[in-house]
Amino acid sequence: MNIPTLKQLRYFIALTDLKHFGRAAESCFVSQSAFSLAIQDLERLLNIQLVDRTNRSVTITDIGNEVAAQARLTITSVEELVEMAQSSLSPLTGRLKLGIIPTIAPFLLPRLLPELRREYPDLQLYLVEDTTARVHQKLMDGELDLIIIALPIALRGIEIDSLFQDPFHLACRSQSALINPKQYAIDDLAQESILLLEDGHCLRDHALSACQIRDLNQVSRFAASSLLTLIEMVDADMGITFLPEMAEGSPLLKGTKVKTYPLTEKSYREIGIGWRKGSKRHEEFRLLGKFITDFHHKKNRLK
Repeated sequence: MNIPTLKQLRYFIALTDLKHFGRAAESCFVSQSAFSLAIQDLERLLNIQLVDRTNRSVTITDIGNEVAAQARLTITSVEELVEMAQSSLSPLTGRLKLGIIPTIAPFLLPRLLPELRREYPDLQLYLVEDTTARVHQKLMDGELDLIIIALPIALRGIEIDSLFQDPFHLACRSQSALINPKQYAIDDLAQESILLLEDGHCLRDHALSACQIRDLNQVSRFAASSLLTLIEMVDADMGITFLPEMAEGSPLLKGTKVKTYPLTEKSYREIGIGWRKGSKRHEEFRLLGKFITDFHHKKNRLK
């Protein structure tokens, strides 16, 4: 049985990403004629049509998209094999592609990365910041090796280790006209006084659940698309919000009059690290998870 080469699979993945023979060939550092010939050879080998070609556009066929998805996993498996062999000699070395959600990245990474670099100087970390749904999909497609997300959340096909709890704090403008932060009850907040991120950000759902916001009429119709916008709205005293504890001392709060106040012990989200089920690098990923957990606890002890 003839088997496609890794080069052919890489070329086809590039074509599905760029939808253009010339740009895909350039990204693979080969001539367009050699690139086109490799794609044609792959089609003959598989005895299927992967691409619909016209003078102006490239369309990947349905079976072509399925082949591309499997090709990504094949390439990832081969890369994992090599990286597993390397990591057996020295863990957390070489390339590691990490996805992380935007409600964790700006708070955790600036403090963590310098320590991680000192402990594992040969680790080449590539970061992708996106929503939970998107980093999960990239993980399943083989574009990422592991992800850092907020829990609880149900995601298919991955193993997750919990790293630490991240309590919620009330956040409002200093001397806010909307609330007395030292003496208030959630149920007594005014209508549309709570500002949250828009749908698609798990921090919205976690805040609603952990902070026991039962009356959705208290939630403003104006939802922020980013943490920066949310904090600016709170700084303008347009409403109050609930921020994770790790946001304290972050650059997003510096230069504002936004103050944070602890809530009850039950008001928290969990931070977790996840990878594809069956990954050969699970021990290495757990080692990274332990490093992050130890770093977090050490930082908290120094407060």
